[in-house]
Amino acid sequence: MTDTDVTSLLEKLRKACLARGASGIKSLGRTFRIFDDNRSKSLDYDEFQKGMNDYQTDLTDAEIKLLFQAFDADGSGTINFDEFLTYLRPPMSKSRVDLVKKAFTKFDRNGDGVVTVEDMKRVYIPDAHPKYKSGEWTAKQVFESFLNQYEPDKSKRDGRVTYEEFLNYYAGVSASIDRDIYFDHVLRSSWKL
Repeated sequence: MTDTDVTSLLEKLRKACLARGASGIKSLGRTFRIFDDNRSKSLDYDEFQKGMNDYQTDLTDAEIKLLFQAFDADGSGTINFDEFLTYLRPPMSKSRVDLVKKAFTKFDRNGDGVVTVEDMKRVYIPDAHPKYKSGEWTAKQVFESFLNQYEPDKSKRDGRVTYEEFLNYYAGVSASIDRDIYFDHVLRSSWKL
């Protein structure tokens, strides 16, 4: 197995994730967490293969095995899925990562590393949302809808967004924006930074 083979497979997996939208990589992370039966934050080959198949990556068993072997660099028979997802994320420049961190910090007011509806209430004003204006949704529904964009799989939502989930979402957004200056503009205007 060459580095080119692994790079090609990783690119194929990235494309499968990004085809699901900006939160595709984050969704794969949630799939892996479900298959982490012993909560070790790592996956053995069987768990990894189940997760890849459940996520419908369209990778063959041989390709899944090659990826697993590449990420099991120490030969322990397991891979740390947080490291795997970090490697899977499309590369982002330091300025983009710093800006995402700044936006997350703005919402994570208590600094616990998780954004909740309560955190949102301190920063986000739902009054401009069309469904709130029309009376169709309450402020809580607007907040939940906003948080759900970072948790697209309804069966796995917990109403809490970690920095890793936030970064994974914006890695997907970043992949579709070529210029740093435009990415900067999108985040600054979206988050009033």
